[in-house]
Amino acid sequence: MNNSLRWRVVLAVLVLGLGLVYALPSFLSPGNVLHGFLPDKEVNLGLDLKGGLNLTLGVDMDKAMSNTLDQLGEELRSEAREKNILILRPRAVQENSLQFLLLDGQKSEELNDLIEKYYSEQASISQVKDLDGGEKKQYVLSLTPEYIKKVKKQTIDQVLKVIRNRIDQFGVTEPDIRRLQQDRLQVQLPGMENAQRAVQLIQKTALLEFKLVDDDLDPQEAVSGSVPPGRELAYLQKRRADGTYAKQPIVLEEKVLMTGKYITDAQVAFNEFGQAYVALTFDRRGGRIFERVTGDNVHRRMAIVLDNKVYSAPTIQEKIGGGRASITGQFSPEEAHDLAIVLRAGSLPAPVKILQERSVGASLGQQSIDQGIFSMIVGGILVLIFMLVYYGFGGVIVDILLGLNIVLILGVLAGFGATLTLPGIAGMILIIGMAVDASVLIFERIREEMRMGLSPAKAVDEGFSRATLTIVDANVTTVMAAIILYQFGTGPIRGFAVTLSIGVLASMFTAIFVARIFFDLWVQRRLPFGELKL
Repeated sequence: MNNSLRWRVVLAVLVLGLGLVYALPSFLSPGNVLHGFLPDKEVNLGLDLKGGLNLTLGVDMDKAMSNTLDQLGEELRSEAREKNILILRPRAVQENSLQFLLLDGQKSEELNDLIEKYYSEQASISQVKDLDGGEKKQYVLSLTPEYIKKVKKQTIDQVLKVIRNRIDQFGVTEPDIRRLQQDRLQVQLPGMENAQRAVQLIQKTALLEFKLVDDDLDPQEAVSGSVPPGRELAYLQKRRADGTYAKQPIVLEEKVLMTGKYITDAQVAFNEFGQAYVALTFDRRGGRIFERVTGDNVHRRMAIVLDNKVYSAPTIQEKIGGGRASITGQFSPEEAHDLAIVLRAGSLPAPVKILQERSVGASLGQQSIDQGIFSMIVGGILVLIFMLVYYGFGGVIVDILLGLNIVLILGVLAGFGATLTLPGIAGMILIIGMAVDASVLIFERIREEMRMGLSPAKAVDEGFSRATLTIVDANVTTVMAAIILYQFGTGPIRGFAVTLSIGVLASMFTAIFVARIFFDLWVQRRLPFGELKL
């Protein structure tokens, strides 16, 4: 065996051995001792094979735009106040428009310059109306089309990020979260059994606010409709022994002292009575704000509001420094855990609605696996029989290459943590035919060269060199098509594209590189090519 062939054999053994090492853990039982010596990665099964939950979500883009307008109004009012320009009641009106009142009509030009200088990329003045003979002016700002497009894209991107963070911390293996058309999202959670808990986790807006309680007002009067300006009626959640919640009316000041955007961490903790609560950690700026807020309101009650629900309203006993706080609400450990998840992952910029919910049972997934494997075995056996009959011992080589292809595909899927879906199994079945096609091209080319009177060694060399160009050309175009499918396809189509791409590359390696080793060994041993039926 010459050095070139020896190194090719070594390289082929290393690649195939590595593929076997990564593929093997997927077939071992959980308690097998070999798990201690093999990689801990396995082939993940998709929703159609493992069962789980498939959700189609709709993002409330109108609410997102309304929130954007409210924020813009507060920023504009704060910026104008610094220049002694007083504006009142900025609020969202009509579609993508902001309305507010300028108290001093004489400062109209200054306000126009301010808007043009700092907010021209966000909005433009669409209407100015004189009030009280020009002493006051009513403005209407309209968001620019470019800014509207930017806000919508940022909203979708942030929703995707927040939901992905929540699902990752929830412990679901290989979730598939992607954007669909018309502000919709698709969430696939393989292996998820507690559908209700997952839906609640995804839908929770997680807007955390700290507000002061107005104990001077009677909550019952507020319930009857008597709520003074600057105050709002809320309900304190009181957990009963059976796990349900009672609602106790409480009056809050509308002003938000602090929000949850400064939270850097949220963890479940337990008090001396074994009751679960959520411990919060703020960043440096949030710690300073919380210290100032608690210092200014000692002996007053501060409500902790999450998604418009008051979970606790403790009395501030002293200034609280160190950037730490806690949410106590008689939570169960599971509720405290889910609350910590959404607070760590951040709040959604807009509410999401469940448009479609579909559960796939694990039994149906197992049936798909069994049918897919059965079809692969039947198709593989038919191909093997044909190759044995038509090419003799050459068919044995093809059969070996097909087995190596499957090992490499599974090894790569496991190594990269990819997900195998039912279309992915279809891709593996397709690869069996494509791998045989490459071998047929090589065999037939060698036959042609031998009919022309070339020696076996020369025929093998010419056959491989000429057929390789055709094989590479055909497979490269297939890989390009698979890349397009992956880029623009949905979950099942992307699963097919991944398996197809890996299978094409594996078949090229075995058909061109490994098969050449078999033929070179055959030629070096001077065995008759008649046994190969070439």
